[in-house]
Amino acid sequence: MNEPRRALAGRTILVTGASSGIGRATALACAAEGAAVALVGRRRSALEEAAAQIAGGGRAAILLANLTDRSSVEEAFTAATETLAPIDVVIHAAGTNIRERALSVLTLAGWDELIATNLTAAFHLTQAAVTRMRGRGGRLIYISSLAVQRPDASGVAYQASKHGLVGLAHGTMQEERANGIRTTVIFPGLTDTPLILKRPVPTPPEVLARALQPEDVAAACVFVAALPARAHVPELQLAPAEL
Repeated sequence: MNEPRRALAGRTILVTGASSGIGRATALACAAEGAAVALVGRRRSALEEAAAQIAGGGRAAILLANLTDRSSVEEAFTAATETLAPIDVVIHAAGTNIRERALSVLTLAGWDELIATNLTAAFHLTQAAVTRMRGRGGRLIYISSLAVQRPDASGVAYQASKHGLVGLAHGTMQEERANGIRTTVIFPGLTDTPLILKRPVPTPPEVLARALQPEDVAAACVFVAALPARAHVPELQLAPAEL
C-alpha cells in the first residue's frame, strides 16, 4: 500500500528563528510533512541539533544569518536556493523582547533593538523573498502576536513592532498578489517558548501550564503553507483555550 502524500511534499521552506521555540518546532513540522527546510538562525549548534531531529531522510540546510543585515539575508536566500531549491514558502518566526519594556523605563536603544529585530528584519526578508518569488509565486507567513488584537504588558516597542508586521504583510499582498505571492499573519497568544524568560516578572507555573506549545503554532504554519495558491488566509488568531 502506498503511503499517503505528505502535505508539504515537494515544497522548499525557509524558516527563521529555527534554533528554538516556534521557529524550531515549525521547521521540524514542515520537514515531517515532506518539505525541504532551510533553517535560519544565529546559533550553529542549536541549528545543528534541530537539523539532527529531522528524521526519515528529510532534507535540511543550516544557514547562519543576521536578519537585521540585508547582505546576510541575501546570502541566506542564495545559499538556500543553491543547497535545496528555490524557496516556495518563507516562515518568519524570529523575534525577541527585552526586560526593560515598560514605557517608563524603555530606552531608545531598547526601542531600536526591537524594531530592528522584529520589524526591519522582516522587511529585509520580505524584499529578498518577493524578488525571487515573482513569476513563480510563493507564500510568506509572519508570526506576530495576539498582543496586536489584545494589548497587554508585553511593552510598547514589542507591540509596535508586531503591529508593523501586519502592515508589512498586508501591504506586500496588495502589491504582489498579481505575481502569485500570498501573505499570512499568525497571531499566537501566550506560548511556552524561551521568550517567556525575558519577562520582567516570571510567569506563574499555573498560567504557563495552560499556554500554547510551539508545536501548536507550528501546526498552524503547516496548514497555511500547504494551501493551494488559489486560497488565501490573511490572518489567523491562535489563543490558549483556557486563558
